Amino acid sequence: MTTLTARGRGHATASSRPRAARRTARLRESLVGWGFAAPNLVLMTLFLFIPIVWALILSLQETKGFGDPEWVGVDNYAKLVGDPVFWQSLANTIVFTIATVPIELAGGLGLAVLLNSVLPARGVFRTIIVLPMVISGVASGMIAVILFYESNGLLNKVLTAIGLGPVAWQSQGVPAMISVVIAAIWLRIGFNMIIYLAGLQNISPELYEAARIDGASRWQQFRSVTVPLVGPSTFFLLIMNVIASFQVFDLIFVMTGGGPGNATSVLVTYAYRNGFQIREQGYGAAIGIVILVITLAFTFIQWKTSRTRDLAE
Repeated sequence: MTTLTARGRGHATASSRPRAARRTARLRESLVGWGFAAPNLVLMTLFLFIPIVWALILSLQETKGFGDPEWVGVDNYAKLVGDPVFWQSLANTIVFTIATVPIELAGGLGLAVLLNSVLPARGVFRTIIVLPMVISGVASGMIAVILFYESNGLLNKVLTAIGLGPVAWQSQGVPAMISVVIAAIWLRIGFNMIIYLAGLQNISPELYEAARIDGASRWQQFRSVTVPLVGPSTFFLLIMNVIASFQVFDLIFVMTGGGPGNATSVLVTYAYRNGFQIREQGYGAAIGIVILVITLAFTFIQWKTSRTRDLAE
């Protein structure tokens, strides 16, 4: 019996060794993974999570950046409800988003399909389209100012030369918004093209060959093969473009400053105006938190919609 007991203990010890080895291996893999992720987590904590928390705290205070802040709770958010300029800025942001995002998506996909085909000097065309991406937003805004300047801008000179009257790009609200929309599309369409190009190059040519054998025209191939298979790219770009539209600042700040009046004022320029020009930093932080909530809500809705569609398929 003593021998049987010793054998049982030896068997238990032998079987526990592989389990301990597996636990050690999993722990080592986890430590390696956290080691690789740690630098990004530290940077995100320092430059993303801590500023968001600080902005939330600041939005509950009344402060001009000096002296002791006064705790006001949700008064800054209550003030937003009755602020007509805030609602106008929100409406302008929505109009800007609706005007730019569909054109950026459609234009980026069209350019990607064109430049993914056999086209002479397509590398040169790709470079020209992507070039605005490497220019800073302020420099791009200055280029747009030269183009849309009301008195002697290049575009008004061209319009005058062909017999049309100059357009009041800076002194009238609708033309000012149109100029900003055109400049934003020019800046972002290259990014959309690059993402769509990556998606198109992952589509097997055999699918297009099968569609041609079935008698599908080029438009039918585009509609039934290309568009569905670049769906993940479209979802990604939709989220990124909407977030970029709600966070647009430098281009509008340089081109119009939010004017004329508040015709091109968007949420970020209004937050900047309150936080750094009027020095109502708590109110400006409250606007920033509203922007964050809107973008997170839109991202969540789009993610749930896409996830539901993928599961249904």
